[in-house]
Amino acid sequence: MTHADEILSVKNIYKVFGPHADVAMNMVHAGASKHEVFEKTGQVIGVFDATFSVKRGEIFVIMGLSGSGKSTMVRLFNRLIEPTSGSIYLNGKEITGLSDKALLDVRRKEMGMVFQSFALMPHMSVLENTAFGLEISGISETERNKRAREALCQVGLAGHEHSYPHQLSGGMQQRVGLARALANDPTILLMDEAFSALDPLIRSEMQGELIRLQAEQKRTIIFISHDIEEAIRIGHRIAIMEGGRVVQIGTPQELINQPANDYVRTFFKGFDSSRVLKAGDVARLDPSATCRANGNLPTFAAGIDFGYLLGDHGQLLAVVDAHDDSASEAIRHHAHEQHPVYLDTPLHEVLNIAASLPYPVPVLDHHGVFRGTVSKNQLLQTLSRN
Repeated sequence: MTHADEILSVKNIYKVFGPHADVAMNMVHAGASKHEVFEKTGQVIGVFDATFSVKRGEIFVIMGLSGSGKSTMVRLFNRLIEPTSGSIYLNGKEITGLSDKALLDVRRKEMGMVFQSFALMPHMSVLENTAFGLEISGISETERNKRAREALCQVGLAGHEHSYPHQLSGGMQQRVGLARALANDPTILLMDEAFSALDPLIRSEMQGELIRLQAEQKRTIIFISHDIEEAIRIGHRIAIMEGGRVVQIGTPQELINQPANDYVRTFFKGFDSSRVLKAGDVARLDPSATCRANGNLPTFAAGIDFGYLLGDHGQLLAVVDAHDDSASEAIRHHAHEQHPVYLDTPLHEVLNIAASLPYPVPVLDHHGVFRGTVSKNQLLQTLSRN
């Protein structure tokens, strides 16, 4: 990742809760663990030496069990909680040393936050709630109402401007909270367990809404969650925290295929990985099973039952029985129907195809170039491993 791709980065961030943070940090620098610090000083290390970057225009999910440090982390980004040590950069500029006034400007202009609790003012209309942050920033009534209406329209609440919170469902109330954050047009949207108080159907609806908004606006979103299903559905990348540490960051596919430890692995226990993995994630290319079409009989290595006949540019022409000694004209007539899939075909769609074919399923890119195969054994090993 280049620096131009980074919108937010943290370097060696620690957060110690307690009156003797300096003692705790001295112990850490001497090699003490989080547990040893707590045992000897009573100081709790909420975040332990976190270093990572968030890409511009991605949904970056931070997840972990209760007490893992994920909610502490998101509050460090906008300094609702002050870091004990380390640096935070926004668009390449360090924000950990900002004055109170400069920090207030960052919060108002650069970062919007949506909490689990809807935090709506019951005596204010939907429009007034949405415009509240702009009012505090000193924006004129005409301008703030205009921007609030636009934000409400983005989240599907046009026509509800004059309703009051008690007249709205939980999902609609959370949409108002989202609109309030969007009205400020923040560089980064911070969302702390924003949908976890909602009923499952409404929660799914809001996840879909967030995916749609991000796709349309290319907005950077940092989302805190404890739910692996939610993280996988909305996250481009996921950071998993344990005991204040960031133990692994990756795409859902990377985390499923290459978990860093048992803690990461447990998150995916019972999860149907075929819904996330793509054919390209498990495809293998065996050059000994391929042959270029040159007018001669194709030849393949010993032990190959089916070969893949390729054109000059690597495009798949046919799947051939490697034990067929008939003439090239016969091969053309007896070539198996290919049934190819593509690199981005979901693995659950490959299952039925693989079950119905006598040969491994060919995998192509969208130019028709052969990229490998997925066999029944590969599918079984992948799905049983995950």
